Amino acid sequence: MTELSKTGAAVGEPSPSDAPSAFLEVRDLKVHFPTDDGLVKSVDGLSFQLEKGKTLSIVGESGSGKSVTSLAIMGLHRLGARGKNVQMSGEIWLDGKELVGADPDEVRKLRGREMAMIFQDPLSAMHPYYRIGNQIVEAYRVHHDVSKKVARTRAIEMLDRVGIPEPGKRVDSYPHEFSGGMRQRAMIAMALVNNPELLIADEPTTALDVTVQAQILDLIRDLQKEFGSAVVLITHDLGVVAEIADDVLVMYGGRCVERGPVDEIFEQPQHPYTWGLLGSMPRIDRETSDRLIPVKGQPPSLINVPSGCAFHPRCPYADIPKGDVTRTVRPELQQVDGGHFSACHLSQEDRTRIWTEEIAPKL
Repeated sequence: MTELSKTGAAVGEPSPSDAPSAFLEVRDLKVHFPTDDGLVKSVDGLSFQLEKGKTLSIVGESGSGKSVTSLAIMGLHRLGARGKNVQMSGEIWLDGKELVGADPDEVRKLRGREMAMIFQDPLSAMHPYYRIGNQIVEAYRVHHDVSKKVARTRAIEMLDRVGIPEPGKRVDSYPHEFSGGMRQRAMIAMALVNNPELLIADEPTTALDVTVQAQILDLIRDLQKEFGSAVVLITHDLGVVAEIADDVLVMYGGRCVERGPVDEIFEQPQHPYTWGLLGSMPRIDRETSDRLIPVKGQPPSLINVPSGCAFHPRCPYADIPKGDVTRTVRPELQQVDGGHFSACHLSQEDRTRIWTEEIAPKL
């Protein structure tokens, strides 16, 4: 018997009122993990949209919920023993299909074909006992009824496309025989072998030297133009964001605190946490004697997220709003201008004044 949603439509199928206009749309996503110490609210009400051909960067400190969001989109929280305890709600729409309520087998069919992921550590994401070519072949044959010979030819073609030298020979190498940058390229080849329309890159340049980072970013950008894919880039590196993103979503404590076009986020940020991230970013146009401005304090526990604004214990401007509102009332995302949104109790006048007079001159 087909499971029905509240609207009466079959789960995984859009109803006329629910179907989104964007290629990827996340609505009020919540991903909670029950533990012996309490409920970990890794993602607690996240919403955003992404069109084909565009890149959305999700930024924030470790533990803010970035990677959990990506795994939720891919439907990977359901896998393994831990998946049995995951509490996930909200909606994830991909090209008109709702994924949170969809059958796991249907999501599995989409994974690799319509959506794919570049994982943070390719050495652990790829099987150490199987040749790289065999792993790409398997990923291709899952979605295409072709012979191993045809799939191997496709694997060599993809390794060549991502810049692996002598792909006809390296296709038979094991992951440990590749350097870090080469493994990342092989992971990208595997992710793109089925021409997915959505590509999620989770910290794709972590632990790579700066020249290899630039090559990987150029590769993702070029392949996006070729395939027309929508890209979700998860990173803590704002330099990478400035290089490749169209829009930016800033996460803190499992929620979005600011979202908008990349130019506005860098030129007119509206949230104190975003100011802190920008202040802690190294700049080549600064004097070497200039010190970075760190965000004081520690990220919140996702088991005991502070009441009110989750950032208030670390915010130097938490006492500006009258009363105790920053400690008692959780701010909702409010439109600043066009597609720019911020969740902050500071008035627009206060934010403009602080940014113009105190923050921007130091950056």
